[in-house]
Amino acid sequence: MTEFDPARLRGATQARLSRRDLLRGAFLGAGGVAMATGLAGCSIPGTKEAAAVQAQTDWPAFWAQQKPTTHLKFANWPLYIDEDKGKYPSLEMFTKSSGIKVDYQPVIQGNSPFYATVAPQLRAHQDIGYDIVVMTNGWELTQMIGNGFVMELDHSKLPNFAKYAADNVKNPPYDPGNKHSVTWQSGFTGLAYNKKLAPKKVTSFQDLLDPAFKGHVGMMNDNTELGSAGLLAIGVEPTTSTPDDWRKAAEWLKKVRPNVTGYYDQSYIDKVQNGDTWVTQAWSGDVFQAQANGSKDLEFVIPAEGQMLWHDNMMIPMQAQNPLSALSWMNYYYTPEIAGMVEDWVNYVCPVPAAQEYILNELEDPAVAGSPLVFPDAAVDKQTHNFRVFKSYDEYEEWNSIFNPVIQG
Repeated sequence: MTEFDPARLRGATQARLSRRDLLRGAFLGAGGVAMATGLAGCSIPGTKEAAAVQAQTDWPAFWAQQKPTTHLKFANWPLYIDEDKGKYPSLEMFTKSSGIKVDYQPVIQGNSPFYATVAPQLRAHQDIGYDIVVMTNGWELTQMIGNGFVMELDHSKLPNFAKYAADNVKNPPYDPGNKHSVTWQSGFTGLAYNKKLAPKKVTSFQDLLDPAFKGHVGMMNDNTELGSAGLLAIGVEPTTSTPDDWRKAAEWLKKVRPNVTGYYDQSYIDKVQNGDTWVTQAWSGDVFQAQANGSKDLEFVIPAEGQMLWHDNMMIPMQAQNPLSALSWMNYYYTPEIAGMVEDWVNYVCPVPAAQEYILNELEDPAVAGSPLVFPDAAVDKQTHNFRVFKSYDEYEEWNSIFNPVIQG
């Protein structure tokens, strides 16, 4: 991705390295992929025991017995928090307010490789060295919860989440009641097109079938994103879709193939900016940053059939040494001021709508505050869909077996 020029818009930043192409270990070697896939299976030794421990825990009693500490170890993705010359202003404010010192580590490069690293320790009931980890809703997060690898949250200590959290981050299908997670940032997956080069205005997934776009359509090589787009295109709700629906969606996607020039990772944003593609699947945060960086001909589109919504989520691993500190940060983050500081730097979809006014009036950044890609209105929520939560590893593999051939040709 082209390096962002901060002079163009105060507070904006580059997208994280490979936002979702790393979800299933795109940058791992063949052995790493095999390890991540193996760990994702339901037959991992020890996972039933870990899940049983989690299920049998008296969580109110657990939280009542916890003693405050003055430390917090926080694992996140690169370029995903406000930063100023190597320091993190929001975390420094938290430390000043709470007395809790934060060891912040931007070490998560992908959900699969991270899960493959920590799962053996978690199933052995060992501390992984972090009190907060950030993971995207998907198979790995489902496994973290289902295998009993993360704590149940004490929402009595999260009043700011109850007060300020956006409706679209409450009670998500992958974690009903936010029992184990609260959202860090969100994003939309829709379409983007180059208005200068496209032969017509793009409004629908059906436009991808138009011969006028032959050789200039970009699609994502993440089959979760690709398959979900196919389901929306044929009018099927992804969360309740069936394998028969998946096959129909794959057939529709195969009809698009003659127009597709490539199935891309995050490089899709370069392709649509430089004219290699005219229309592409796209993430809202990337498009916002590209526009801020001078790509005025680039437009993000919510297709008539709808768009997808993803969430990156904060969770507390089992055996974490500072769980109360983790809850303190989660609660602190869900204030307009702190969420606003982070959002003004990150530019994805803010989980705290009230941060919009803070960014506008206190940070004086109308470009971020006024962007529907950062602060969508209620009408956008009605056009937005969640990803399917796979019920088993076999079901997850069936999805892979249906949509991987579309990408592989």
